[in-house]
Amino acid sequence: MRTVTEIDRFIEENRDQFIKISDQIWSIAETRFEEYQSAELLCQALEAEDFQVERGVGGIETAFIASFGSGNPVVGILGEYDALSGLSQKKQSSNKESILQNGNGHGCGHNLFGASVFAAILAVKKMMIEQNLYGTIRFYGCPGEEGGSGKTFMVREGLFDDVDVALTWHPGNFTGMFTSTTLANYQVYFKFSGTASHAANSPHLGRSALDAVELMNVGVNYLREHIIPEARIHYAIVNSGGLSPNVVQSEAEVLYLIRAPQLNEVNAIFERVSKIARGAAMMTETEVNMKFDKACSNYIPNHTIGKLMQENLSLFSQPSYDEAEMTFANQMMEKITEDDLRSTISEVRRLYRTELPEQMKDELFFREVLPYYESTEIMFGSTDVGDVSWITPTAQFWGPCFIFGTPFHSWQLVSQGATSIAHKGMLYSGKVLAKTALDLFLQPQVIEDAKHELLEKRDGVPYVSPIPLDVKPSPLNQK
Repeated sequence: MRTVTEIDRFIEENRDQFIKISDQIWSIAETRFEEYQSAELLCQALEAEDFQVERGVGGIETAFIASFGSGNPVVGILGEYDALSGLSQKKQSSNKESILQNGNGHGCGHNLFGASVFAAILAVKKMMIEQNLYGTIRFYGCPGEEGGSGKTFMVREGLFDDVDVALTWHPGNFTGMFTSTTLANYQVYFKFSGTASHAANSPHLGRSALDAVELMNVGVNYLREHIIPEARIHYAIVNSGGLSPNVVQSEAEVLYLIRAPQLNEVNAIFERVSKIARGAAMMTETEVNMKFDKACSNYIPNHTIGKLMQENLSLFSQPSYDEAEMTFANQMMEKITEDDLRSTISEVRRLYRTELPEQMKDELFFREVLPYYESTEIMFGSTDVGDVSWITPTAQFWGPCFIFGTPFHSWQLVSQGATSIAHKGMLYSGKVLAKTALDLFLQPQVIEDAKHELLEKRDGVPYVSPIPLDVKPSPLNQK
């Protein structure tokens, strides 16, 4: 318990520094692979604390690795700091109010994510010095999680090959281990090229790329009935060919995100989607070019480390809230729909096999630690942590940063992300990460058991990067 007390004291004594970094990243709100200011803010803060920082690792300008110590074990803690486009929102507002029209916003709490890892790694460094612990602690600065699979690129470049174990978390609206697998995915652009013409005077001379996009989308929508029920297909028209309806559109482009439990299933669906794209091109006498954007593997939860991390979730006190925070929470809960609340309750029940009261809307916050459950269910999202988990034993948890039922990728979450409510969850999560890392330095057998578990789960299946070698990370506005 002495270690728990010292970690708690250190992070609380330095809480203003960690909160300031989190709020700065929240204000900057940079999207995938353009997190230049956010990454540099963290790098400079780490260098000021005597960490060795490598910038631009893996050929990604906004990725970094900060290290302290030497030798094994090597414990890596993953941190993120990218935002989402189109989610600009004023902080601590219970109304939808953008700061900048069409601006960016931290709709997944990654500002809290990066700052909490900074808090954790400073606490670990302090304890390593005081207890004369041997080994290496690393902060992996991971950009582009939102639609970019930054970690997958980093894994492809071998940056995790010598890591003994990886730890991470994610801001959420309850506390519990992330024990489910996730969906693997491919993200691919389909660009159609046709012939422009006057839509009224000479439509017969035009070959519409937009028609091709629409026909492709219709064909894929028919495909949905004939794929496995766990799969998901999403798309966005990223170029409709211009704003003039009296012009036959000569260029149009659609971006597809294809998900399934295993990469081979993703690839099989991708092949069928590609055939539909080529069919749409044939029907419209246009040409189609495919550009692979990114991909990620399914997540393999490591229960050996997960159970150790679960113990630490209960060692630190859950956040408590004052009158002003409860007043804001009540105001914000009015903007969280009954459907959002029911969806969150249903997801917790499904993934954790535990009951939650229907009146969670009156509770505002979930104040307990969910029991550990070795789930066989799929969490129907994707994360590039999945690729890390194929290379090294990995554990992650959900930290309590938002009002219960707050939907991810929403203005409601952005609004809460720079409040004292979110800060309390961020600091709590940093403490849990720090304690788990220190436990691993002191219990090398746990690491060996975790590695054995990973080998058993992979069952001889080699890791193959889902991203081809010729594909490079690219920002949202560069394809």
